[in-house]
Amino acid sequence: MKAYPDTSYLCALYRFQENSERAASHFAAMPGSLVIASPLLFEFRQSIRLQAWLHTKDRGKGYDKQTALHALAKFQNNISTGAIKVIPVEWADVAGIAETISSEFTWTSGCRGFDILHVATALHLGSSEFLTFDRNQKKLALAKGLTVPF
Repeated sequence: MKAYPDTSYLCALYRFQENSERAASHFAAMPGSLVIASPLLFEFRQSIRLQAWLHTKDRGKGYDKQTALHALAKFQNNISTGAIKVIPVEWADVAGIAETISSEFTWTSGCRGFDILHVATALHLGSSEFLTFDRNQKKLALAKGLTVPF
């Protein structure tokens, strides 16, 4: 498996934003399915739902529930058609890699737990490329030897 994404990449695919064209172009050019694991599946869906909730509290934040539901439906359709494939991973191995990354980088870089888990999952799966638009996560992925195309 060559590429593993993070939530920022999925958000760019399913909700129009600054990086959407780059994400869509990259996704369309991929030779096979985009592979994800269950924590990314959860974090992406949670992020979409949270944006809709934020919008109910302040119309200047997030986006409306209809937009969120549309993004989730498009995402589910890509899972159903095989364009995105959710695969199992050995969580003890991922957790071990994540713990090593955390002890190496969090003291100096303030890494978020899910960011570390996504990079650890990519490493566990033997990915060479990490798909992110998040500046801090890009630094972490590069430091662990992954290439980041954006």
